[in-house]
Amino acid sequence: MRLDKYLKMTRLIKRRTVSNKACDAGKIIVNNSPAKPSYIVKIDDIIDICIGKTNLKVKVVDIPKVESKETSINNYVIIN
Repeated sequence: MRLDKYLKMTRLIKRRTVSNKACDAGKIIVNNSPAKPSYIVKIDDIIDICIGKTNLKVKVVDIPKVESKETSINNYVIIN
């Protein structure tokens, strides 16, 4: 699954266009390197999100098949 779609489906970023712009601006880092929106997310990837005052680091645990509010939190683990 594409990175921009993953961020939207897991509700880490509200809109796919916002995740596209964040990736293009270099604010999304995957495995210690800036990622493009077309990056294919894999299980065990580490994603750093640095937007505004928010710095979030998550590890991909699962790739969602469908978008669901109830199960979106089960697709990643927050790392400090």
